Amino acid sequence: MNMRYPKSLPAGGTIGFVAPAFGCATEPYRTGFNAARLHLEQMGYRTQVGPNCYEAKGIGISNTPEACGEELTRFYCSSENQALISCGGGELMCTTLDFVDFDRIRAAEPKWYMGYSDNTNFTFLLATLCDVASIYGPCAAEFGMTPWDPAIRDAFDLLTGAKKHFSGYEKWEKESLKSEENPLAPYHLTEAKQLRLFSQSGNPADKVSMEGRLIGGCLDCLSMLAGTCYDHVVDFAERYQNDGLIWYLESCDLNVMSIRRVMWQLSHAGWFEHVKGFVIGRPLCFGQELMGMDSYEAVMGVVREYRVPVIMDADFGHLPPKMPMINGGFARITADEVNWEVTYL
Repeated sequence: MNMRYPKSLPAGGTIGFVAPAFGCATEPYRTGFNAARLHLEQMGYRTQVGPNCYEAKGIGISNTPEACGEELTRFYCSSENQALISCGGGELMCTTLDFVDFDRIRAAEPKWYMGYSDNTNFTFLLATLCDVASIYGPCAAEFGMTPWDPAIRDAFDLLTGAKKHFSGYEKWEKESLKSEENPLAPYHLTEAKQLRLFSQSGNPADKVSMEGRLIGGCLDCLSMLAGTCYDHVVDFAERYQNDGLIWYLESCDLNVMSIRRVMWQLSHAGWFEHVKGFVIGRPLCFGQELMGMDSYEAVMGVVREYRVPVIMDADFGHLPPKMPMINGGFARITADEVNWEVTYL
């Protein structure tokens, strides 16, 4: 089985919006979503809004698990849209999985699905269960930002096929200015980026490079999938062993001890077989240290044994801006201490 890449979103095409995690029922997300739809329509695209996008009936998701799974399946398999963007992250998107028809999705014409955080529950499984590439990138309301950050432009250019080479960003946001009163605020970029690189020996490095098939997402979600009926990662790694895997990973609610525990868990589950490298996004607990452990050793204490290059504090995850990542994409990644670049091959 080869990885299947969706067709690019065509000019004037239809973008579908779904809410398998949170919807955009409350501020600042409602205003951001409305602004995003208006902006995309002014660019010449059509939009199709799923029935759960403005709902807030669910617990940790927009609606009931049944309703969320049905919406996701129907919109993904529909010929009425050419790409899907998730309304937002959430807390319990995993509960929708039993109501997603992966057999139908596997048989459907592949299309781009974009989202991050709790959307790992679908972006990751599209690759590992269906051999279909997806985009780990911004959710719908972020496209309402005025003006678009370069990272938002990059995500849209990836969706339309306008760009295959991406470079990191100079600064990042530690504290957001977005609020109910200021829902369209751009990123508050105050922190200078500095990457931490490690060579195959596990020692600090000035430059690293890696090539392989990207797979990953939010560790909070991946830890919940490991060991379940949705865990076919070992089989996935075997299918793509000739390419090798580059694991890209970031975290939301995990502290540094939790990061270490999850990395240990995934390693012992056999997920990191055939690994060619790790790219670790800035964790939301950036700068935290507990009992002498920081976020760097939380990861390196587990992955050092694989003797592959590691990039840390990369531009993706819950501390924007976030470079869009193709889950399942074959890529070459290079980095020095100042910047990193991804080229899809």
